[in-house]
Amino acid sequence: MLFTRFKNLFAIKGYSLFVICLLLIGMGISITSPYLPLFLTDDFGMSAGAFGVFMAISSLSGVVVNSLIAKHSDNGMDRKWIIIIAALSAALGYAAYLLFHNFFILLIFVTVFNGLAAPVMPQIYASAHESAHASKSIDKTFAISTLRSLVSLGFLLGPLFGTFILALAGYKGIFLATSAIYLTISSLVFLFLHKPKIAQSNTKKKKISDNSWFKNRQIRLPLIAFFFLFVINTVHLIITPLFIVNELNGTYRDVGLVVSICAGLEIPIMLILGSLGKKVSNHTLMIYGCIISVIYYIILSISTHPLQLIPAQLLQATFVAIVMGNGLSYFTERLPHSPGLATTIYYNGSTIGRLAGSLGGGFIAQIAGYRQVFWMCLALAVFSFFILWITRSDVEMEVPTEHTGSV
Repeated sequence: MLFTRFKNLFAIKGYSLFVICLLLIGMGISITSPYLPLFLTDDFGMSAGAFGVFMAISSLSGVVVNSLIAKHSDNGMDRKWIIIIAALSAALGYAAYLLFHNFFILLIFVTVFNGLAAPVMPQIYASAHESAHASKSIDKTFAISTLRSLVSLGFLLGPLFGTFILALAGYKGIFLATSAIYLTISSLVFLFLHKPKIAQSNTKKKKISDNSWFKNRQIRLPLIAFFFLFVINTVHLIITPLFIVNELNGTYRDVGLVVSICAGLEIPIMLILGSLGKKVSNHTLMIYGCIISVIYYIILSISTHPLQLIPAQLLQATFVAIVMGNGLSYFTERLPHSPGLATTIYYNGSTIGRLAGSLGGGFIAQIAGYRQVFWMCLALAVFSFFILWITRSDVEMEVPTEHTGSV
């Protein structure tokens, strides 16, 4: 049954292209990201503070560009050319690390090109949503979750290739390889992506309604919850390795084991949860995700040995799979006629959440200690649960199209 559902996904026009592009994007990001802090601090000579400012500014530029593009991408602007330009910009952004050796010049170029590159993933997801709609797929949640799992697979494969490239060609090879990946994506989209034909009846009226999303509590309040959930996940990624080594007296091997187990579990759980799209609403899954996160951070807060964290990674992997896998479908479900806006809302929330988590988690750990950071995460999970709980009746009033069997 599950195999048949996988097979049916490829009846969606262009789905094979989306699979390849998102796998490549996952690999492109993860080839470089583990080594970028080392390159900028050790080779380029940035201080830790300057590196933080550099990453914050370059990340926020993506939020700005995504916000400007989102509305227009749902009102006639060709997504194909948005993706092509964004992929080319990403290639230039990574090449800039090799071309410029002055902090301010590099900051300007990376900020501009990173900003222009930001729409590449949201717009690919939006194109996939439109294609699923045009192909009359009744399995859109599963389709999007499967695509999101391929990004995670790319995150697993990328560091392996990155380590090999670094040993073979150093940082120059790392950045050139990543640029080449984005050039490949741009070429594939240029050659094979075709705009789906979508029925236009009532679409204009719906889009006008969708564009007032900030006034809609069904979007605004869950977005606040998602922001805090992304903060929690980012804090976990940064603080947990430090907690294992410095508080639990674990080894780097323990850190690697915990991280790899969680990453390995995320993909199958993401696929399983995506396959439940016809039976369990995404809103209900988000509520479950908050409960799971509360349990996980209770375990983390009272743990005394690294081995206690290993079985708990099933909880963390489930939480990540829900937020990362079904979270995107959650917003496209709420804004079904504006996929570009929906994916942009999700990705902007994730970007700002990651930035806040990076800055806030380290500050609290330095002032109050690692366990206090986890109690903060627990409190944010409870707050997110409360937000999603009070909005559940609003969401239940709208029956997702996928659950009715119509498109």
